[in-house]
Amino acid sequence: QVHLVESGGGLVQPGGSLRLSCLGSGNILSFAMAWYRQAPGKQRDLVASISRDFSTKYEDIMHGQLLISRDNARNTVYLEMNSLKPEDTAVYYCYANPPGTIWGRGYWGQGTQVTVSS
Repeated sequence: QVHLVESGGGLVQPGGSLRLSCLGSGNILSFAMAWYRQAPGKQRDLVASISRDFSTKYEDIMHGQLLISRDNARNTVYLEMNSLKPEDTAVYYCYANPPGTIWGRGYWGQGTQVTVSS
């Protein structure tokens, strides 16, 4: 069992930056990790992922605004977000996919709210 806790969300002005963190309670060394976001009334969308060998992928939804990274020694995954826009306002969720697990059936954090507003 893996427990994920996100932090780093908050209120930021348009054009600003935030860095989200996701701390895993267990050893996530072999897990693929990802960040999703969900705005009110909308579906949860993948924004970025990082494999266990540090390969990264970014979805077009926030392409060019993000940097995903992981620190396995700290069991932590980060999401740096830049040039934030009001439409980036959402709850951001951390996701951990164990090896051999169908994507989407892994572990989720509780989410952290990001609000972009002046």
